[in-house]
Amino acid sequence: MAKEAELNFEGAMERLEEIVRELEHGDVPLEKAIDLFQQGMKLSQLCGSKLEQVERKIEMITEMDGELRKKPFGARLEGDGDESL
Repeated sequence: MAKEAELNFEGAMERLEEIVRELEHGDVPLEKAIDLFQQGMKLSQLCGSKLEQVERKIEMITEMDGELRKKPFGARLEGDGDESL
């Protein structure tokens, strides 16, 4: 498996689905099942983290004075540096 940090969301979800299918099949030795479960938990956390990052970025797009404005993550909406969409 590629390192979790190198996986994009789609790749992590695909690998997680493979792990779930393998575990659901039921004929996995206990040691391998534990290893797969641990991998699955890490992938699940990675996906959750990536979704949270996307959510924060989406929240940065707000409606202001009747216009949609985009601001970089962590920036304040006040000021002239906002980019109108």
